[in-house]
Amino acid sequence: MTDIGKSGAAVGEPVAQGSPAPTAFLEVRDLKVHFPTDDGLVKSVDGLSFQLEKGKTLGIVGESGSGKSVTSLGIMGLHTAGQYGKRKAQLSGEIWLDGQELLSADPDEVRKLRGREMSMIFQDPLSALHPYYSIGQQIVEAYRVHHDVDKKTARRRAVEMLDRVGIPQPDKRVDSYPHEFSGGMRQRAMIAMALVNNPELLIADEPTTALDVTVQAQILDLIRDLQKEFGSAVIIITHDLGVVAELADDILVMYGGRCVERGPAESVFYEPRHPYTWGLLGSMPRLDREQTDRLIPVKGSPPSLINIPSGCAFNPRCPYADLPKDNVTRTVRPELAEVGSRHWAACHMTQEQRERIWTEEIAPKL
Repeated sequence: MTDIGKSGAAVGEPVAQGSPAPTAFLEVRDLKVHFPTDDGLVKSVDGLSFQLEKGKTLGIVGESGSGKSVTSLGIMGLHTAGQYGKRKAQLSGEIWLDGQELLSADPDEVRKLRGREMSMIFQDPLSALHPYYSIGQQIVEAYRVHHDVDKKTARRRAVEMLDRVGIPQPDKRVDSYPHEFSGGMRQRAMIAMALVNNPELLIADEPTTALDVTVQAQILDLIRDLQKEFGSAVIIITHDLGVVAELADDILVMYGGRCVERGPAESVFYEPRHPYTWGLLGSMPRLDREQTDRLIPVKGSPPSLINIPSGCAFNPRCPYADLPKDNVTRTVRPELAEVGSRHWAACHMTQEQRERIWTEEIAPKL
Protein backbone atom coordinates (compact mmCIF):
# COMPACT_ATOMS: atom_id res chain seq x y z
CA MET A 1 0.00 0.00 0.00
CA THR A 2 1.01 3.64 -0.33
CA ASP A 3 3.62 4.93 2.14
CA ILE A 4 2.45 7.60 4.56
CA GLY A 5 4.44 10.61 5.62
CA LYS A 6 4.56 12.11 9.10
CA SER A 7 1.70 14.43 8.31
CA GLY A 8 -0.56 11.47 7.54
CA ALA A 9 -0.88 12.34 3.84
CA ALA A 10 0.13 9.73 1.30
CA VAL A 11 3.59 10.26 -0.10
CA GLY A 12 3.24 11.38 -3.71
CA GLU A 13 -0.39 12.44 -3.22
CA PRO A 14 0.10 16.02 -4.50
CA VAL A 15 0.60 15.33 -8.18
CA ALA A 16 2.98 17.64 -9.99
CA GLN A 17 5.28 17.59 -12.97
CA GLY A 18 8.40 15.64 -12.26
CA SER A 19 6.68 13.47 -9.63
CA PRO A 20 8.65 10.34 -8.68
CA ALA A 21 8.50 7.27 -10.89
CA PRO A 22 6.12 4.53 -9.69
CA THR A 23 7.56 1.68 -7.65
CA ALA A 24 4.55 -0.69 -7.84
CA PHE A 25 2.89 -2.46 -10.76
CA LEU A 26 -0.30 -0.39 -10.29
CA GLU A 27 -0.05 2.97 -8.57
CA VAL A 28 -2.96 5.39 -8.23
CA ARG A 29 -2.02 8.89 -7.06
CA ASP A 30 -4.55 11.45 -5.86
CA LEU A 31 -7.19 10.26 -8.33
CA LYS A 32 -10.19 12.56 -8.68
CA VAL A 33 -13.21 11.79 -10.85
CA HIS A 34 -15.85 14.54 -10.90
CA PHE A 35 -19.03 14.80 -12.99
CA PRO A 36 -20.63 18.18 -13.79
CA THR A 37 -24.44 18.07 -13.48
CA ASP A 38 -27.25 20.61 -13.43
CA ASP A 39 -27.39 20.27 -9.65
CA GLY A 40 -23.65 20.72 -9.08
CA LEU A 41 -20.34 18.88 -9.25
CA VAL A 42 -20.55 15.21 -8.27
CA LYS A 43 -17.27 14.32 -6.57
CA SER A 44 -17.46 10.56 -7.05
CA VAL A 45 -13.77 10.04 -6.29
CA ASP A 46 -12.02 12.86 -4.48
CA GLY A 47 -8.34 12.15 -3.92
CA LEU A 48 -7.63 8.40 -3.84
CA SER A 49 -4.15 6.88 -3.65
CA PHE A 50 -3.02 3.26 -3.42
CA GLN A 51 -0.54 0.73 -4.79
CA LEU A 52 -0.86 -2.88 -5.88
CA GLU A 53 1.77 -5.46 -6.79
CA LYS A 54 1.48 -8.42 -9.14
CA GLY A 55 0.17 -11.55 -7.48
CA LYS A 56 -1.59 -9.53 -4.77
CA THR A 57 -5.29 -8.82 -4.21
CA LEU A 58 -6.75 -5.51 -3.05
CA GLY A 59 -10.32 -5.42 -1.76
CA ILE A 60 -12.12 -2.08 -2.15
CA VAL A 61 -15.21 -2.00 0.05
CA GLY A 62 -17.94 0.50 0.86
CA GLU A 63 -21.63 1.17 0.43
CA SER A 64 -23.20 1.94 -2.93
CA GLY A 65 -22.24 5.45 -3.98
CA SER A 66 -18.89 5.49 -2.19
CA GLY A 67 -16.90 5.69 -5.44
CA LYS A 68 -15.74 2.08 -5.83
CA SER A 69 -16.96 1.38 -9.36
CA VAL A 70 -16.08 4.88 -10.57
CA THR A 71 -12.50 4.19 -9.45
CA SER A 72 -12.38 0.95 -11.43
CA LEU A 73 -13.79 2.58 -14.57
CA GLY A 74 -11.21 5.35 -14.21
CA ILE A 75 -8.38 2.83 -14.12
CA MET A 76 -9.79 1.09 -17.19
CA GLY A 77 -10.16 4.39 -19.07
CA LEU A 78 -13.91 3.94 -19.51
CA HIS A 79 -15.07 7.42 -18.48
CA THR A 80 -15.95 8.94 -21.85
CA ALA A 81 -17.70 12.14 -22.88
CA GLY A 82 -20.45 10.23 -24.67
CA GLN A 83 -21.35 8.43 -21.48
CA TYR A 84 -22.47 11.69 -19.89
CA GLY A 85 -23.74 13.58 -22.91
CA LYS A 86 -22.00 16.86 -23.63
CA ARG A 87 -20.43 17.06 -20.19
CA LYS A 88 -17.19 15.17 -19.95
CA ALA A 89 -16.04 13.55 -16.73
CA GLN A 90 -13.28 15.55 -15.06
CA LEU A 91 -10.32 13.33 -14.17
CA SER A 92 -7.10 14.36 -12.48
CA GLY A 93 -4.23 12.68 -10.69
CA GLU A 94 -2.10 9.84 -12.01
CA ILE A 95 -2.70 6.16 -12.76
CA TRP A 96 0.49 4.21 -13.41
CA LEU A 97 0.27 0.68 -14.85
CA ASP A 98 3.57 -1.14 -15.21
CA GLY A 99 5.42 2.16 -15.60
CA GLN A 100 2.94 3.76 -18.04
CA GLU A 101 0.77 6.71 -16.99
CA LEU A 102 -2.79 6.16 -18.21
CA LEU A 103 -4.66 9.43 -17.58
CA SER A 104 -2.35 11.44 -19.82
CA ALA A 105 -1.93 8.66 -22.40
CA ASP A 106 -3.56 8.67 -25.82
CA PRO A 107 -7.02 7.01 -25.63
CA ASP A 108 -6.03 4.63 -28.43
CA GLU A 109 -3.05 3.47 -26.40
CA VAL A 110 -5.26 2.84 -23.38
CA ARG A 111 -7.71 0.96 -25.60
CA LYS A 112 -4.87 -1.34 -26.71
CA LEU A 113 -4.01 -2.05 -23.07
CA ARG A 114 -7.62 -2.82 -22.18
CA GLY A 115 -8.21 -6.54 -22.47
CA ARG A 116 -4.52 -7.34 -22.85
CA GLU A 117 -2.74 -5.71 -19.90
CA MET A 118 -5.84 -5.00 -17.82
CA SER A 119 -9.30 -6.48 -17.84
CA MET A 120 -12.54 -6.18 -15.91
CA ILE A 121 -15.30 -8.49 -14.71
CA PHE A 122 -18.55 -6.52 -14.54
CA GLN A 123 -21.17 -7.09 -11.84
CA ASP A 124 -23.99 -7.87 -14.27
CA PRO A 125 -22.77 -10.26 -16.98
CA LEU A 126 -26.20 -10.39 -18.62
CA SER A 127 -25.87 -6.68 -19.40
CA ALA A 128 -22.15 -6.84 -20.20
CA LEU A 129 -22.48 -9.78 -22.61
CA HIS A 130 -24.07 -9.08 -26.01
CA PRO A 131 -27.38 -10.98 -26.34
CA TYR A 132 -27.13 -11.43 -30.12
CA TYR A 133 -23.76 -13.19 -30.20
CA SER A 134 -22.82 -16.55 -28.75
CA ILE A 135 -20.48 -16.75 -25.78
CA GLY A 136 -17.81 -18.23 -28.02
CA GLN A 137 -18.08 -15.46 -30.61
CA GLN A 138 -17.57 -12.81 -27.94
CA ILE A 139 -14.54 -14.53 -26.43
CA VAL A 140 -13.10 -15.08 -29.91
CA GLU A 141 -13.49 -11.39 -30.72
CA ALA A 142 -11.84 -10.38 -27.43
CA TYR A 143 -8.89 -12.65 -28.26
CA ARG A 144 -8.46 -11.68 -31.92
CA VAL A 145 -8.42 -7.95 -31.10
CA HIS A 146 -5.01 -8.50 -29.50
CA HIS A 147 -3.70 -11.54 -31.41
CA ASP A 148 -3.22 -12.03 -35.13
CA VAL A 149 -4.79 -15.49 -35.36
CA ASP A 150 -7.53 -17.09 -37.45
CA LYS A 151 -11.00 -17.82 -36.10
CA LYS A 152 -10.30 -21.53 -35.68
CA THR A 153 -7.32 -20.89 -33.42
CA ALA A 154 -9.26 -18.29 -31.45
CA ARG A 155 -12.18 -20.70 -31.03
CA ARG A 156 -9.84 -23.33 -29.57
CA ARG A 157 -8.63 -20.70 -27.13
CA ALA A 158 -12.25 -19.86 -26.21
CA VAL A 159 -13.05 -23.53 -25.55
CA GLU A 160 -9.87 -23.84 -23.47
CA MET A 161 -10.80 -20.84 -21.33
CA LEU A 162 -14.41 -22.02 -20.81
CA ASP A 163 -13.03 -25.36 -19.67
CA ARG A 164 -10.58 -23.62 -17.34
CA VAL A 165 -13.34 -21.67 -15.58
CA GLY A 166 -15.43 -24.79 -15.05
CA ILE A 167 -18.05 -24.63 -17.82
CA PRO A 168 -19.21 -28.24 -18.51
CA GLN A 169 -18.94 -29.48 -22.10
CA PRO A 170 -17.12 -26.33 -23.22
CA ASP A 171 -16.82 -27.52 -26.83
CA LYS A 172 -20.64 -27.46 -27.05
CA ARG A 173 -21.46 -24.58 -24.70
CA VAL A 174 -19.11 -22.29 -26.62
CA ASP A 175 -21.96 -21.88 -29.14
CA SER A 176 -24.57 -21.05 -26.48
CA TYR A 177 -25.98 -17.57 -26.00
CA PRO A 178 -25.88 -15.62 -22.72
CA HIS A 179 -29.58 -16.22 -21.95
CA GLU A 180 -28.97 -19.97 -22.15
CA PHE A 181 -26.52 -19.81 -19.23
CA SER A 182 -27.39 -19.63 -15.53
CA GLY A 183 -26.22 -16.62 -13.53
CA GLY A 184 -23.18 -18.47 -12.19
CA MET A 185 -22.24 -19.79 -15.64
CA ARG A 186 -22.58 -16.32 -17.18
CA GLN A 187 -20.22 -14.98 -14.53
CA ARG A 188 -17.77 -17.79 -15.33
CA ALA A 189 -18.03 -16.96 -19.03
CA MET A 190 -17.35 -13.30 -18.19
CA ILE A 191 -14.25 -14.36 -16.25
CA ALA A 192 -13.12 -16.50 -19.20
CA MET A 193 -13.46 -13.49 -21.51
CA ALA A 194 -11.61 -11.24 -19.06
CA LEU A 195 -8.71 -13.69 -18.76
CA VAL A 196 -8.47 -14.87 -22.36
CA ASN A 197 -5.48 -12.56 -23.01
CA ASN A 198 -3.72 -13.30 -19.70
CA PRO A 199 -4.05 -9.72 -18.35
CA GLU A 200 -1.69 -8.62 -15.63
CA LEU A 201 -4.39 -6.60 -13.85
CA LEU A 202 -7.88 -7.99 -13.23
CA ILE A 203 -10.64 -5.82 -11.74
CA ALA A 204 -13.74 -7.65 -10.47
CA ASP A 205 -16.61 -5.24 -9.82
CA GLU A 206 -19.15 -6.87 -7.48
CA PRO A 207 -18.52 -10.28 -9.12
CA THR A 208 -20.90 -12.18 -6.80
CA THR A 209 -23.72 -9.70 -6.13
CA ALA A 210 -26.54 -11.53 -7.92
CA LEU A 211 -25.39 -15.07 -7.09
CA ASP A 212 -26.45 -17.42 -4.31
CA VAL A 213 -24.02 -18.18 -1.50
CA THR A 214 -22.67 -21.47 -2.84
CA VAL A 215 -22.04 -20.03 -6.31
CA GLN A 216 -20.43 -16.96 -4.70
CA ALA A 217 -17.89 -19.21 -3.00
CA GLN A 218 -17.19 -21.04 -6.25
CA ILE A 219 -16.61 -17.79 -8.16
CA LEU A 220 -14.27 -16.41 -5.48
CA ASP A 221 -12.33 -19.67 -5.37
CA LEU A 222 -12.09 -19.56 -9.15
CA ILE A 223 -10.70 -16.01 -9.13
CA ARG A 224 -8.16 -16.99 -6.46
CA ASP A 225 -7.04 -20.10 -8.37
CA LEU A 226 -6.75 -18.25 -11.67
CA GLN A 227 -4.78 -15.49 -9.99
CA LYS A 228 -2.25 -18.05 -8.78
CA GLU A 229 -2.06 -19.49 -12.28
CA PHE A 230 -1.66 -16.19 -14.12
CA GLY A 231 0.10 -14.17 -11.39
CA SER A 232 -2.23 -11.23 -11.97
CA ALA A 233 -2.79 -8.26 -9.69
CA VAL A 234 -6.46 -8.37 -8.66
CA ILE A 235 -8.84 -5.68 -7.39
CA ILE A 236 -12.08 -6.96 -5.86
CA ILE A 237 -14.76 -4.27 -5.54
CA THR A 238 -17.63 -5.05 -3.20
CA HIS A 239 -19.96 -3.67 -0.53
CA ASP A 240 -19.58 -6.88 1.47
CA LEU A 241 -16.53 -7.27 3.72
CA GLY A 242 -17.28 -10.99 3.94
CA VAL A 243 -16.53 -11.40 0.22
CA VAL A 244 -12.94 -10.27 0.67
CA ALA A 245 -12.37 -11.83 4.11
CA GLU A 246 -10.05 -14.54 2.84
CA LEU A 247 -9.41 -13.37 -0.72
CA ALA A 248 -7.76 -9.97 -0.24
CA ASP A 249 -4.22 -9.27 0.95
CA ASP A 250 -5.10 -5.62 1.63
CA ILE A 251 -8.38 -3.80 2.14
CA LEU A 252 -9.26 -0.21 1.24
CA VAL A 253 -12.47 1.17 2.78
CA MET A 254 -14.11 4.00 0.83
CA TYR A 255 -16.68 6.52 2.03
CA GLY A 256 -17.88 9.65 0.26
CA GLY A 257 -15.37 9.25 -2.57
CA ARG A 258 -12.34 9.00 -0.27
CA CYS A 259 -10.35 6.33 1.53
CA VAL A 260 -11.14 6.27 5.26
CA GLU A 261 -9.12 3.18 6.17
CA ARG A 262 -6.68 0.83 4.48
CA GLY A 263 -4.23 -1.82 5.50
CA PRO A 264 -3.55 -5.57 5.57
CA ALA A 265 -6.78 -7.58 5.54
CA GLU A 266 -6.06 -9.17 8.91
CA SER A 267 -5.51 -5.77 10.56
CA VAL A 268 -8.64 -4.20 9.05
CA PHE A 269 -10.77 -7.18 10.14
CA TYR A 270 -9.41 -7.73 13.63
CA GLU A 271 -8.14 -4.25 14.57
CA PRO A 272 -10.23 -1.76 12.55
CA ARG A 273 -9.67 1.86 13.52
CA HIS A 274 -12.48 3.77 11.78
CA PRO A 275 -16.12 3.93 12.97
CA TYR A 276 -17.38 3.33 9.43
CA THR A 277 -15.41 0.08 9.20
CA TRP A 278 -16.91 -0.91 12.56
CA GLY A 279 -20.34 -0.31 11.06
CA LEU A 280 -19.60 -2.47 8.02
CA LEU A 281 -18.37 -5.29 10.23
CA GLY A 282 -21.37 -4.97 12.53
CA SER A 283 -23.81 -5.29 9.64
CA MET A 284 -22.13 -8.43 8.28
CA PRO A 285 -23.62 -11.82 9.25
CA ARG A 286 -21.14 -14.27 10.83
CA LEU A 287 -21.18 -18.01 10.14
CA ASP A 288 -18.10 -18.89 12.20
CA ARG A 289 -19.77 -18.25 15.57
CA GLU A 290 -23.20 -18.21 17.19
CA GLN A 291 -25.02 -14.96 16.53
CA THR A 292 -26.91 -13.98 19.69
CA ASP A 293 -27.66 -10.34 18.86
CA ARG A 294 -29.28 -8.71 15.85
CA LEU A 295 -27.05 -7.26 13.17
CA ILE A 296 -26.15 -3.62 13.78
CA PRO A 297 -26.85 -1.48 10.69
CA VAL A 298 -24.98 1.73 9.96
CA LYS A 299 -27.53 4.41 10.83
CA GLY A 300 -28.47 7.01 8.26
CA SER A 301 -27.73 7.11 4.53
CA PRO A 302 -24.56 7.66 2.48
CA PRO A 303 -23.83 11.34 1.81
CA SER A 304 -24.70 13.18 -1.37
CA LEU A 305 -21.56 13.41 -3.47
CA ILE A 306 -22.69 16.89 -4.54
CA ASN A 307 -22.97 18.19 -0.97
CA ILE A 308 -20.51 16.17 1.06
CA PRO A 309 -20.66 17.12 4.77
CA SER A 310 -17.90 19.43 5.96
CA GLY A 311 -15.22 18.01 8.20
CA CYS A 312 -15.34 14.23 8.37
CA ALA A 313 -17.86 13.07 5.76
CA PHE A 314 -19.02 10.31 8.13
CA ASN A 315 -19.79 12.69 11.02
CA PRO A 316 -23.62 12.85 10.52
CA ARG A 317 -23.79 9.05 10.97
CA CYS A 318 -20.96 8.58 13.47
CA PRO A 319 -22.03 7.84 17.07
CA TYR A 320 -18.66 9.13 18.28
CA ALA A 321 -18.59 12.43 16.40
CA ASP A 322 -18.71 14.46 19.64
CA LEU A 323 -15.66 12.82 21.24
CA PRO A 324 -12.97 14.95 19.52
CA LYS A 325 -12.65 18.42 21.05
CA ASP A 326 -13.58 21.80 19.53
CA ASN A 327 -16.14 20.32 17.12
CA VAL A 328 -13.22 19.42 14.85
CA THR A 329 -15.14 16.44 13.42
CA ARG A 330 -17.56 18.82 11.68
CA THR A 331 -15.08 21.46 10.57
CA VAL A 332 -11.79 19.75 9.59
CA ARG A 333 -11.46 16.88 7.15
CA PRO A 334 -9.26 14.16 8.69
CA GLU A 335 -6.27 12.87 6.72
CA LEU A 336 -4.99 9.33 6.72
CA ALA A 337 -2.69 8.71 9.68
CA GLU A 338 -0.73 5.62 10.60
CA VAL A 339 -2.48 3.47 13.23
CA GLY A 340 -0.44 0.28 12.85
CA SER A 341 2.02 -1.52 10.61
CA ARG A 342 1.00 -0.59 7.02
CA HIS A 343 -2.39 0.37 8.46
CA TRP A 344 -3.94 3.87 8.17
CA ALA A 345 -7.22 5.49 9.10
CA ALA A 346 -8.73 8.97 8.70
CA CYS A 347 -10.42 9.79 12.01
CA HIS A 348 -10.15 12.66 14.51
CA MET A 349 -10.45 10.39 17.54
CA THR A 350 -7.20 9.60 19.32
CA GLN A 351 -5.60 6.21 18.97
CA GLU A 352 -6.42 5.48 22.62
CA GLN A 353 -10.09 6.37 22.15
CA ARG A 354 -10.43 4.14 19.10
CA GLU A 355 -8.66 1.21 20.75
CA ARG A 356 -10.85 1.49 23.85
CA ILE A 357 -14.10 1.74 21.88
CA TRP A 358 -13.17 -1.20 19.67
CA THR A 359 -12.07 -3.41 22.57
CA GLU A 360 -14.83 -2.57 25.04
CA GLU A 361 -17.86 -1.68 22.90
CA ILE A 362 -17.60 -2.96 19.32
CA ALA A 363 -15.61 -6.21 19.26
CA PRO A 364 -17.66 -7.97 21.99
CA LYS A 365 -20.82 -7.51 19.89
CA LEU A 366 -19.38 -8.91 16.66
